[in-house]
Amino acid sequence: DGTVRYLKNVMGLWVFNEAVRTWRSQGLEVSYAEIDAAAEACQALRTVVDINDDAFFAPGDMASRIDDYARATGQPLPRSIGEYVRCINDSLALAYRRAVREATELSGHTVNVLHMVGGGIRNRLLCQLAADATGLRVLAGPTEATALGNIVVAARGAGLIDGDLAALRRLVRSSCELATYLPDPTTAARWDEAEQRIFASAS
Repeated sequence: DGTVRYLKNVMGLWVFNEAVRTWRSQGLEVSYAEIDAAAEACQALRTVVDINDDAFFAPGDMASRIDDYARATGQPLPRSIGEYVRCINDSLALAYRRAVREATELSGHTVNVLHMVGGGIRNRLLCQLAADATGLRVLAGPTEATALGNIVVAARGAGLIDGDLAALRRLVRSSCELATYLPDPTTAARWDEAEQRIFASAS
């Protein structure tokens, strides 16, 4: 449609899913609800990692790799599943923060809202952390964004509907429920410190 879309690859829930897979292979049967609740109860930003570091790309024991990263950066090691998952969530939010800043600098456009889609938005803690880390309002939904996007584009191609991309987005938005997360400005200094903790030497 004559537009330019900036793309930045950010690690998704791969690290989380690999960690859960490893724990379950070790006989620790915990539900996602239990994991999310445990993470939410843990101290924020106690330990953070560069989630896009090469150490986290390959399959394997992510908890051990987080330990190695924490030792190398002088941070406390997580002591429980909840603390490992909190570390992953906090680190993902930091990655979103940096990606939004980079997109803003490259495009010259101000970002006012962060849209989060896909299955990961079921993690309400992650959505709230994304809002806090970026300082932006987050609109979460839909969970089946890829399927809905394919449907409306195919329908337009078949002549069943018309409109530009903005119109198609409005159509999708009107067909699903979105959750809104507002940033907590009192956490801004803590996010600044956490980012400096792991990225200062590289900047």
